[in-house]
Order: sequence, then C-alpha cells, then structure tokens
Amino acid sequence: FVAFGAAQIGVSGADVLMEHDDPEIYAPLDLRIGACRVSVAEPVERAATDDPSRWSTVTVATKYPRIAARHFAARGVQAEIVHLNGAMELAPSMGLSRLIVDLVQTGGTLKANGLVETEVIAPVTSRLIVNRTALKTEPEAIGAWIARLRAALEG
Repeated sequence: FVAFGAAQIGVSGADVLMEHDDPEIYAPLDLRIGACRVSVAEPVERAATDDPSRWSTVTVATKYPRIAARHFAARGVQAEIVHLNGAMELAPSMGLSRLIVDLVQTGGTLKANGLVETEVIAPVTSRLIVNRTALKTEPEAIGAWIARLRAALEG
C-alpha cells in the first residue's frame, strides 16, 4: 500500500524491505520491535560435517528468493531456489532442498524439525516506512510523524 501510494506511512519488517527493495519506499526509522533474523539452516546431522567453502551449487527452500540468491551469489555459490510460502522447515526432510533461508527468532521451530541455524544473513526488526512521493509533497506532515515517533523511541 505504501509503495503504491495508497498509504503514506506504514510499518514493515526489514526482511520484506530487503526482499522487495522498492525505490518508492523510504525507511527512516528502526522501530526496534519484532526482532529476529534471516538465517540459513540445515539438518543437524549434515551441519556437523558440511563444509560451505566447498559448495558450488546448493538447493535452498525459502520465501525470500532474492535475499537467498544475493547471499549465495556473494559467496560464489549458485543457489537453486525452491520458492515456498510456509513450512520451510520440512523442505530438507522431504528432499526438496539441502538448506533453508527463513526468519528465525528463538530457533525452536528449527530444533523441532531437526535443523540448526548455520549462518545469519541479516538482523530484522520492524521499520517505519514512508512513500517517497508523499514525503516530497507533504514534508511537514510526514516529517512531524517521523519526529514524534523518533522522540517516542528515544524517550
């Protein structure tokens, strides 16, 4: 809604902002709520002997295909992405992927599914987001909202 101008201000997780990287969205404030992380995880039994430095290609299940592809490309690894929307933790045990990239807060769901977090790609918190056009056309009103929220966070 914010990207398309239907709303001027909103709240979004940093994971969504990283995945979609929309030029119409400005994220001026970290609201410091909803803390978690985007991480790589794999089956516990494989993680003990796996050597990521030897990977040339991996299959990764995720609802974050852009984040995952960028992450592995930066390491020189070709990532074959299996785009899923939910129950990511089941993908390795069902033979759909070797790894997953997903949000992790406590790691409890990973553990319950025989997985272990092997790498943190990025920390995630909720962010105040603003439509860039609204910021230009209504700088006083939008600026006032940003200032009030910033003061609340610092106070």
